[in-house]
Amino acid sequence: QVQLVESGGGLVQAGGSLRLSCSAFGRMFSINTMAWYRQAPGEQRELVAANSKISANYTDSVKGRFTISRDFARNMVYLQMNSLKPEDTAVYYCNAVVQLLPYAPDTAYWGQGTQVTVSS
Repeated sequence: QVQLVESGGGLVQAGGSLRLSCSAFGRMFSINTMAWYRQAPGEQRELVAANSKISANYTDSVKGRFTISRDFARNMVYLQMNSLKPEDTAVYYCNAVVQLLPYAPDTAYWGQGTQVTVSS
């Protein structure tokens, strides 16, 4: 079983910064993509940023402000969030697409979520 553990959320004023971290634990063959999603109250969960082994992608609203990075050796992913805005307030979820065994299909796992609140 794979577990994702997030940390780094909290309360920050508009214009401030936060760094989220996510660690993947468990037996796995490889991790393909690691990503961050967020869900605001009353809204659907949306992709914020994703990091495959060769590229990173961002939703338009965070481009130039957020940076996703990975530590492949430690099975970790980070989200550096700068110039935060009130509309960034949401629960942020870590996601990993994992191959448990060679030739096995991909399986997606989710963290428990971490709250990010940006005050105006």
